Amino acid sequence: MTSSAASPGRSANWNLPNAITIVRILLAPVFFWMLLADDGADGWLRWAAAALFIIAIATDGIDGHIARSRGLVTDLGKLLDPIADKLLTSGALVCLSILGELPWWVTALIVVREVGITVWRFVELRRGNVVPASSGGKLKTLVQAVAISFALVPLWTVFGEWVHWVNLVLMTAAVVLTLWSGLLYVRDAVRLARSDRPAS
Repeated sequence: MTSSAASPGRSANWNLPNAITIVRILLAPVFFWMLLADDGADGWLRWAAAALFIIAIATDGIDGHIARSRGLVTDLGKLLDPIADKLLTSGALVCLSILGELPWWVTALIVVREVGITVWRFVELRRGNVVPASSGGKLKTLVQAVAISFALVPLWTVFGEWVHWVNLVLMTAAVVLTLWSGLLYVRDAVRLARSDRPAS
């Protein structure tokens, strides 16, 4: 009897927001294939891959709004949501570097930061601490999404080569925010370690 009753204020893990997040994760390999299959030709596959990325990354705001407005926020959602974002953004950066459109050091810097924070989240989860995305992390994700979207959509074929300068400014902002938000997480990790020390 008690096992079937949901505790008040706590939502079941399998709900609409989490389902949207899982779909976003499943769409990532399709997006990677389309982008690499175009092979820098800026054809219909490139446009389709860019559209798929924009749609997939936009669902981050949708599932978050649904979860908060309907009281469907769960620990699983807090964990899966940033993983879905990192999979899409990091994968897109790797693909752009494979195509020779983005320096590998930019991709390495961002991906190492993303993987490091994700590993730390899993470590904290095993210790009973769920680490949601911080405000700095959310801003970083937004700017990364905009920068990568502009890098993916071949607007230079329509408006000219000056579009590459816009892409450079946006990607620079994404790198700066990635480093800044990473430092914020390091600060949080130190605080968590200190708070756990007396208990141990």
